[in-house]
Amino acid sequence: MLTRLRKARRENRIEQQLRQFIYPKVLIIDEMGYLPMSREEAGLFFRLLSRRYEKASLIITSNKSFVDWGEIFNDQVLATAINIKGESYRLKEKRKAGLLGSAPKPIEPSTN
Repeated sequence: MLTRLRKARRENRIEQQLRQFIYPKVLIIDEMGYLPMSREEAGLFFRLLSRRYEKASLIITSNKSFVDWGEIFNDQVLATAINIKGESYRLKEKRKAGLLGSAPKPIEPSTN
């Protein structure tokens, strides 16, 4: 996917290529973080996610914790900007199976 995006950028047809990746109702990105991304790839990936946000579903699998995504993108700020909220599917399944403790409880603001 990133190879296609890089090539499209070089050929001045990035918008066309982004539309192809935005079109599917569900986009599955498997094993993200297996290889680190260059800054160019990270920027293209962020652009893709920004375009899909609240328009279509995205499933990302990774063996990396979200706190390690700065290494994947070679940019901690960009990794933080992606800001995927909620507990991962894998963690939810481990909790259901009793392999982890209960879900963390939100911290209530102090009224003092």
